[in-house]
Amino acid sequence: MEHSSYMMGIDIGTTSTKVVLFTKSGKVVQSCSKGYPLYSPTPSVAEQDPEEIYKAVLLAVGEVMIASGIEKEELGFISFSSAMHSLIAMDKEGNPLTNSITWADNRSAAYAEKLKVTEKGERLYHRTGTPIHPMSPISKIIWLRNEHPGLFNKAEKFLGIKEYILYKFFNEYVMDYSIASATGLFNIFNMTWDEEAMEIAGIGPDKLPRLVPTTHVLSNLDEGLAANMNISANTPMIIGASDGVLANLGQNAIRPGVFAVTIGTSGAVRTVSDRPLTDPKGRTFCYALTDKHWVIGGPVNNGGITFRWARDQFGREEIARAKELGQDPYEILTEMATNIAPGSDGLIFHPYMAGERAPLWSADARGSFFGLALHHTRDHMVRSVLEGVMYNLYSVLLAVGELTGVPEKIHASGGFVRSKLWRQIMADIFNQKVTIPESFESSSLGAAILGLYALGEIESLDAVEDMIGNTNELLPIKENVKVYQELMPIYLSVSQLLEGDYKRIADFQRRHLE
Repeated sequence: MEHSSYMMGIDIGTTSTKVVLFTKSGKVVQSCSKGYPLYSPTPSVAEQDPEEIYKAVLLAVGEVMIASGIEKEELGFISFSSAMHSLIAMDKEGNPLTNSITWADNRSAAYAEKLKVTEKGERLYHRTGTPIHPMSPISKIIWLRNEHPGLFNKAEKFLGIKEYILYKFFNEYVMDYSIASATGLFNIFNMTWDEEAMEIAGIGPDKLPRLVPTTHVLSNLDEGLAANMNISANTPMIIGASDGVLANLGQNAIRPGVFAVTIGTSGAVRTVSDRPLTDPKGRTFCYALTDKHWVIGGPVNNGGITFRWARDQFGREEIARAKELGQDPYEILTEMATNIAPGSDGLIFHPYMAGERAPLWSADARGSFFGLALHHTRDHMVRSVLEGVMYNLYSVLLAVGELTGVPEKIHASGGFVRSKLWRQIMADIFNQKVTIPESFESSSLGAAILGLYALGEIESLDAVEDMIGNTNELLPIKENVKVYQELMPIYLSVSQLLEGDYKRIADFQRRHLE
C-alpha cells in the first residue's frame, strides 16, 4: 500500500461523534459513530458532559483504525469538524467548571434579548456576523457572569467542545477562526477577538483560546493517547472548522450561487461568499471557512427533531407495527403522508417546537397548526409537519438570497434525503432542481478535504468536485409548486402576526414547566 494513503475526518456533533476514514480520493473506507446523552432537566437546559464526548472520540478513532486494518503509518492526517456555539468554563488546573453548554441551551435568553434590541447589540452583530441569540457563547458568558458570579470568577478560560478535546490532546488552548466566528466574540473583518464584545461579556482576551486559521496543524500528540487510539503520535492533526461550513465543502457547495440545505436534528441553509457579509435585518450568520471562503446562511432549530415529535405523538401504533415488521417507523409515517395531497388540504404547520433561530431569532417562538378543520386527519398532520419544516427553510433561503443573490443550484444533505417524499416536498416548495450527493458524510469529508489543503496536497478546495461521488437530481412538479406558492405567503403572514404572542405563551410555559 502507498505510504500515508488515508485521511480521517472527525465530526464532533451534538448527538454523536462520527469518525470516517477515507482514501485520499475521498472514498469511504470505514466509519464509526459514538453517541452520548444530552442532559435537559428543564426545557431551558441543554448540556453535555465533555468527558463523555472526549471518550467517544477516543473510542471511535480506535475502532475505525482496528476495523479498517490499516497500519498506523498509512494514516496521513486527522482533521476536525465540530458543532458550533458550545461553551465550557475551565479552571486554572485545566478542569471543566461546567458541562458543555450546547447551542440549544436557552438559559441566557433574557440577556440575549436585552442586548439584541440595543444599538450596541446591532453593531456587535455587524462586526461578528453572529446573530445575538441564546445559542451564542457571548450570551452564555453574560448569563454566567450575572447568574453564577462565583463560577464566572473562577474561570480561567472559556472554550467549546472541540477546544476541550484538543486541550486534552495537546495541552494548549487554541480555537480556529471558523468556530470563533460563531461565538459572537470574534471580529470577522480583522480576524481578532472583538474588543467591544469582550467588554460586554466582561472578559479579556486572556480568558479565550489563541486564534489560529482553520488550516493550523497540531503535532506531538501524547504517546499514551496515540496508543489508545491505535494511531501514531506523529500523525498531523488539522484543527479544521465548524460542521456547518465543512458540510458546504463536503457537498461541493463552495462556489457563488450554490446553496447547501441540510436537515438533521436541526437544519440550515448556507452558501459561500468571497468576503464577509451581514444582513441589514440581522437574519443571517457569516462564518469563516478560510480567509477566501465565508459561509453565509441561517440555521433552524426545527428539522428532524420535529418529525421525531410527530412520530412519537401521532405514530405510536406505527412504531409498534414497525418493531414487529422490522421496519423503520419513519418510513411508515412517510407512507401515511403520501396519501395526502400537497398542501395538506389547507393545513399549515409552523415548526417552532424548540424556539427558532433563522429567520425569527426568537427563543420564545412556538409551534402551531393553522387551518385545522374537521376534514383533517392524523395523516394530514404528519404531512403538514414535513411541509412546515420546508416552508421554514425556504423562508431562510429567501433571506440569504437577498444578500448573495438567487440560488442557481441547491445541494441537499442530511438524514431527510432518505425520504423520497420529503425530498420532493423540498423541490416543490423551493421550485428548483435539488441535487443530492451520494455520500452522507459531508462534514467529515469537508474536514478531510480541508486537511489536504492545509498540508499542500491539493491546490484548491475545488478538488471536492472529484470526491463527492455520484449525485441524484430531483425536479419540482409544476402542479405542486402552484399549491405551495399559494400557501407560502399565508405561512409567513401567520408567523408575523403571532410574533407578539410567542413571548406571552413562552412566559406562561416557563412559569408552569420550570
